[in-house]
Amino acid sequence: METPDQPLGLKRADVCYLTVLLVSALLFFIPNLGRVHLFDWDEINFAESAREMIVTGDYARVRINFQPFWEKPPFFLWLQCLCMNVFGIGEFAARLPNAIFGVLTLLTLYWIGKRSVGRRFGFIWGVCYLGSFLPHMYFKSGIIDPVFNYFIFLGIYVAYRAIQDDAKSPAQLALLSGALIGLANLTKGPVGLLIFMLTMTAYWLALRCKRIVSLWTMLAFALSFTLVSFLWFGMEVLQHGPWFVIEFIKYQIELFATPVAGHKQPIYYHFVVVFIGCFPMSILALPCLLNRSRDGDDALMGLMRLLFWVVMILFTIVSTKILHYSSMSYLPLSYLASVYIHRLVTAREELARYVFRLLALTGVSICVILVAAPLAVYRSDLLIPYLRHEFLVACLQSQVTWQGYEFLVGPLYLLALVTALILLMRRHITQGLLALLYSTATCMALFLLTMMPIIDAYYQAPAINFYKSMAGRDVYVLPVGFKSYAHYFYFQKPRRTEHGDQEERYLLTGNIDKPAYFVTKANNRDFPKANPGCRLLKREGGYLFYSRMPTRELVSRGERSSATRSGP
Repeated sequence: METPDQPLGLKRADVCYLTVLLVSALLFFIPNLGRVHLFDWDEINFAESAREMIVTGDYARVRINFQPFWEKPPFFLWLQCLCMNVFGIGEFAARLPNAIFGVLTLLTLYWIGKRSVGRRFGFIWGVCYLGSFLPHMYFKSGIIDPVFNYFIFLGIYVAYRAIQDDAKSPAQLALLSGALIGLANLTKGPVGLLIFMLTMTAYWLALRCKRIVSLWTMLAFALSFTLVSFLWFGMEVLQHGPWFVIEFIKYQIELFATPVAGHKQPIYYHFVVVFIGCFPMSILALPCLLNRSRDGDDALMGLMRLLFWVVMILFTIVSTKILHYSSMSYLPLSYLASVYIHRLVTAREELARYVFRLLALTGVSICVILVAAPLAVYRSDLLIPYLRHEFLVACLQSQVTWQGYEFLVGPLYLLALVTALILLMRRHITQGLLALLYSTATCMALFLLTMMPIIDAYYQAPAINFYKSMAGRDVYVLPVGFKSYAHYFYFQKPRRTEHGDQEERYLLTGNIDKPAYFVTKANNRDFPKANPGCRLLKREGGYLFYSRMPTRELVSRGERSSATRSGP
């Protein structure tokens, strides 16, 4: 039991808990960040924008193919630029910002948990987030959302502190909250402010519309948010006019109203993603998510419930449904799971039967998938006759080297899961839950270490390796028939040519001045008929590689021009 008359013991407890969380985060999040190629689209998209900032020396404007790219603000890209300038342009530097924020997130959860409940609760919360599949995985990725979610969550928590009766300086807390939501705005856009406003409005309504902040507090938040957002949005308008910001806002509306890039999913999509992807905390959170605590709901638990439902309902309504859009819900969900775990540990309650059964059923199902998926890919000759997607079939026919230990992740996790369930059955709650959470974190790390290179090798490595082989050569490289950012990043494409939006047409039919190479997917059967001037170089995996050479007259003219410029 923590008591105020044991300062030395409490300090030692802090050091112990923080050391375990810090070492765990560093061991799980940092290693092997650069082991696998960045994945199309999002990871390569953001990394390429950061690379182009470095190439151009212009860190104020976001670009793709050296043209304005209005889909995302620049804050996360600035973090990637910082890492790339230190560690070099590559996968490790592109993913390092999220790994660092993974460490910060676990330490922040400990700090908030310690302040709201106690040190043990803060530690449970950190381990709970570490030991769930999708929250763990995103900290080893190069997507924007972990940084974006961190700022939103912390901004909402600080605002919550500002409106409490014991808040000593609500205006200062409001300034901090506004700055954090402003940073979220600079990271991914106004959806951060939307989530904040919806959550705090719902919280106000839950308090029966009582006045919870003063006018000065609201003005402090608005001022801070505006000033931080102005660091980029305002400067962009002042320097280049409103066009870029207008296009950015139009794109955000388009994401909400229509399924962009074919990302149309059923209405229950995000609920399935969160329930399965956030195992085991998604199941451990159910008692606090669906039922009121027997001890009564404290204010923070009510806020966490509201934040969870605001995110889930909002992104259920949004037409474009992508896996990580609902990732903001993971943080409040982890709080609710930690409340239940803490209650089990401190009050020595028995684990609810339905929770135990769901843990067992879902966990075993995940183990079956972890065993069956590698076997199905390894013996793809048995699977291919049932597939109708030509590109997928061609990918599975790739010659990929297996190490032989990829199949062990599933059985090892099953063994750990059974051990954890036995401990829980025998009411060793602390040992059982720690075994479950840490084995899940280990399973995720092993899966990323063993199976992600295999997935990469089948799905995109042939194309990426080709782009890398062309890097530094005076040639054109272009994918045809499918959208990709990989050729920009891995070919290290120089500044955009004068052909602009007509680049594909020029390279396929124009009088090109240097060799052009094209990558298309195996199911693009019309390419050779539509482009008879292109010669097939090779077929590898799911991709076909073509070349088109310039005419001799243009080559000779280019050589003479080069010799003239060189001089004697």
